[in-house]
Amino acid sequence: MTVCIIGGGAAGMAAAITAAQGGHRVLLLERQSRVGRKLLSTGNGRCNLTNRHAGDVLHHYHGADPAFAQPALRRFGVEDTLRWFADLGLMTADEPDGRVYPRSNTASSVLDVLRYGLEQYGVCLCSPCIVQEISVKDNRFTVLADTGVFHADAVILAAGGAAGAKVGGVTDGYRLSRALGHRRTDLFPALVQIKTDPTYPRALKGVKAEAALCLCRGDTLLAQGGGEILFTEYGVSGPAVFDLARSVSSGGSDLTLWLDLLAEQSEQDTAAWLRCRRDAMSNRESQLLFTGALPGRLGQTVCKANGFTAQMAQTLTDSDLRRIAHTAHHFPLPVTGTCGFDQAQVTAGGLRTDEFDPCTLQSRLIPRFYACGEVLDVDGDCGGYNLQWAWASGRLAGRLL
Repeated sequence: MTVCIIGGGAAGMAAAITAAQGGHRVLLLERQSRVGRKLLSTGNGRCNLTNRHAGDVLHHYHGADPAFAQPALRRFGVEDTLRWFADLGLMTADEPDGRVYPRSNTASSVLDVLRYGLEQYGVCLCSPCIVQEISVKDNRFTVLADTGVFHADAVILAAGGAAGAKVGGVTDGYRLSRALGHRRTDLFPALVQIKTDPTYPRALKGVKAEAALCLCRGDTLLAQGGGEILFTEYGVSGPAVFDLARSVSSGGSDLTLWLDLLAEQSEQDTAAWLRCRRDAMSNRESQLLFTGALPGRLGQTVCKANGFTAQMAQTLTDSDLRRIAHTAHHFPLPVTGTCGFDQAQVTAGGLRTDEFDPCTLQSRLIPRFYACGEVLDVDGDCGGYNLQWAWASGRLAGRLL
């Protein structure tokens, strides 16, 4: 059987190798000059290729129906994925938080073994090749591209999502599938920086800190998380922020991101600690109270937010210190939105999953038309979850069940 795969990203390459291993003739069409370009930018160039906690589907995956991802992620779980990569020649290394990286610590190692796999199993790669139309007649597909016309017995759509236009993000997959009768959900940027009122972030640009995060609309908690954050000129970034961005993108207006900068202790403990610091640093400026606990500029900003700057620490009352402690545990950043798809790592939303069989990823509308990876309405948390979905869904689709 001839199989045409549209998209040479993570899911597309996994599907192509799997289909070729199954004895099929495989054509892989990629719009860019090389396959896997987006893969090279993942994990800050290290490629966080999976996560040991990816089996907890309902906690780490999102979309209109997160359970849709379960069959693929159970059939091709983390251990199976790592064995598959080991067979391709990749050595990996685990980190304490469950993230898994190539042992070389470079994304190019992952891409190299995938490219060699494509060659080893005889996948015919056509790139650059921009697909313009897919049609089907008498269970036979015709794929019209700028480089020619391709005919196939089955088509696997692995065209990715709208995120990361500079490294290959496009909307081709939605357009091509719409012509076959498929619909998509609304699209939002996910795993992206959050924009806030810039007053404090601009002064803290470049500062990194650990914090617990709560995203709220008024008194309503929309999402929460924690970890490392990075202050930017326009707001905040970092892994902990990325995981809340989806809720910002779809959460509407009047949102506030609350930071707990000393989450490991209570507000009362912080106030008591500040009283000790005041007594020990009585002849120093009050804005230096958090020296040794928070990054310098951040600690100063917490004090300044309460109006305390140049006065001596000894002049602060216990009431003043309680106010400062409260701010350290409830630091507000009014949210104005997120950065766009160009900066986003992942697309939230995609092809409606109720139009595909979760156990095969075959279309319920068009026999032998499959979809996998980011083009579907499935997105995961930051930390290797989206690539695990790409490998698992690509391999499931590539079985052509």
